Amino acid sequence: MKLDKKLVWIIAIAFALRLLVGIGIYLGLPSYGHDDEDDKAGYVFTDAHLRDDQAWKLASSERPILSAFTDRFAYDQYGGLLAFSAFVYRYFSPNSHNPLILIFLSAIVGAMGVPFLWKAANQVFGEKVAFAAAWIFALYPESILLGSSAMREPYLLMFSAMAFYGFVIWRNAGRVASDGGVSRPPLLMMWIWLGIGLLGMLLISPAVAITSLILFAGWVFFTNERRNISWKTILIFAVIFMLGLLFLSASLNRSGEFDAASPLSVVNDWLRGAVKWNAYTIERESGWIQKLFDEMPEWMRLPFVAVYGILQPVLPAALVAPTVPIWKAIYILRSLGWYVMLPALIMAFGAGAGNGMDKNRNVILWLSLLVWTWILLAALRGGGDAWDNPRYRTILFVWQAILGGYVWVWWRKTRNVWFMRLLFCEAAFLLVFTQWYASRYFHWGGQLPFAVMIALIGGLWCIILGAGWWLDRKRA
Repeated sequence: MKLDKKLVWIIAIAFALRLLVGIGIYLGLPSYGHDDEDDKAGYVFTDAHLRDDQAWKLASSERPILSAFTDRFAYDQYGGLLAFSAFVYRYFSPNSHNPLILIFLSAIVGAMGVPFLWKAANQVFGEKVAFAAAWIFALYPESILLGSSAMREPYLLMFSAMAFYGFVIWRNAGRVASDGGVSRPPLLMMWIWLGIGLLGMLLISPAVAITSLILFAGWVFFTNERRNISWKTILIFAVIFMLGLLFLSASLNRSGEFDAASPLSVVNDWLRGAVKWNAYTIERESGWIQKLFDEMPEWMRLPFVAVYGILQPVLPAALVAPTVPIWKAIYILRSLGWYVMLPALIMAFGAGAGNGMDKNRNVILWLSLLVWTWILLAALRGGGDAWDNPRYRTILFVWQAILGGYVWVWWRKTRNVWFMRLLFCEAAFLLVFTQWYASRYFHWGGQLPFAVMIALIGGLWCIILGAGWWLDRKRA
C-alpha cells in the first residue's frame, strides 16, 4: 500500500497524540485526578482497569490464554481483547505488570486505521473526502482518548477500516479491465484485509461484525451491484453472519439468564433489559432527571432517554460542572469533539439527498441511516451515562468520519445556507443550556424551569429555521 506524504503525517500525528495522551493520563491521574481506585491506578476507563488486572492475573497464572473466553473472566464480555492482553503480558512482559505496553499497542492500532480508511475512501469518494475523513479520524477527541487506553474501540476501528478497504477492493472487481488496467484486481488482498477485519471484529465484538456485514449488504443493494455477487461470496458472508450471531448470543448469555430458544431471542431480551436498566439508572443517579420523570408521562421517558443519550457528553455540563482540572480538560475536549461532529452527521442526510444524480448519493444516505440507527441504539443502551454512551457510539466512527468528511467537502463546494442555520440552532441550544447549568451550580441569572428552557430552545429554533425558509422564499 503506497502512502501519500501528507497521509504519513496524519498517521504520525494520530499515533503521537494517542501515545502522549495515554502516557500523560497514566502518569498524571494518580497525582491530579480524583481520590478513587481508577484514578490512583492511572485509568480513565473502569473497564480498562478491570480488564488489565484480569489480563495480568491470567498471564501470570498457569492457565491457558484461551480461558479468557470462559465466564470466569467476565470483565471482557467477549474475551478477545482479554486474551490478547494476557498474551502480551505473558510473552513480552512476564516479570512486571506494565500497562504502558498496552497503551503503546492501542496507540499503534488507533493510528493504523487511518491508512486503510483513507485508501478505501479515496477510491469511493475521492481524495478530498478521504483526507477530510482521515483528519477527523485522527483528531476526534473521543477516538484519541480511547486509542490512548487499553480499550476495545481502537481495535474495532482498525478492523472496521481494514474490512472497508477489503470491501472496496471487492466492489471494484471487474471494473479495472474496463478502465484499461489489468484484467483481475488484487483479490488476494481483498480476502486478506476483509478476512482480518471481520475475524478481528468477531473476536472482540461480534455485534460490530454483524453490523459491518449489514452495512456492506446495504451498500451493494443501494448501488445496484447485486448482479456482481457470486454464490460463494454470499455463502461466506452468511456463514460469518451466523457465526457472529451465535458468538454474540453465547457471550451475552454466559450466565443463562435469557431465553436461549434462538440467538435472536437472546439478543432481543438482552437489549430490552439493558434499555430498561439504563433508564432506571439515569433516574436513580440524577435528582433532576428523577424529578422530570415524575412530572412527565411514562410514554415520554424512553424518548427522553434517547435524546439525552444522543446529547452526551453534554458540553454545557462539561463547561460548568466543577471538577479537578485534568478531568475538566478531558470532559470539555470530549464534548467539544462531539458537538463539532453532530451538525455534520445531521446534515449528512441533506448532503446526500441534495447531490441529485451523484453516484454516491445512495451510499451516503444508507451510511447516514445506519450511523444514526447505531447512535440511537447507543443512546438507549448507554442511557445518560457520559462515558459508556459516547464509547458505544464511537465504535462505528469509521463511518461517522466518512460522513463528516463528505459533508465538509460538500459544504465547501456548495456553501449551503442550511448548514449554517443548523450551526445557529446548535449555538442557541448551547447558550441556553449553558445558562441553565450555570444557574443550577452558581445561581447566575435565575434558573428557568426545565420545560420553559426546552420551550425557549424550541422557539429559537423555529425562529432561525422559519426566518431562513422565509428568506429563501423571498429570494426565489
